[in-house]
Amino acid sequence: MSIETLLDSRSAAEALGVKPQTLAAWRVAGRSPEFVKVGARVLYRPSAIEAFLDANTRRSTSDSGEA
Repeated sequence: MSIETLLDSRSAAEALGVKPQTLAAWRVAGRSPEFVKVGARVLYRPSAIEAFLDANTRRSTSDSGEA
């Protein structure tokens, strides 16, 4: 098992180029990167941020992402 340094919501939002409030709204809607709850804290693995970006990569604005 490899332990990654976890990102807090502020750092994860910065990595994604969005505001922390946007990331929180995505989390509530079930659209955010996977996250880890440690007590009341919400943390993100860097690999989850990368996977989220990969899953949301498109070739054109008309690309829905569905195969």
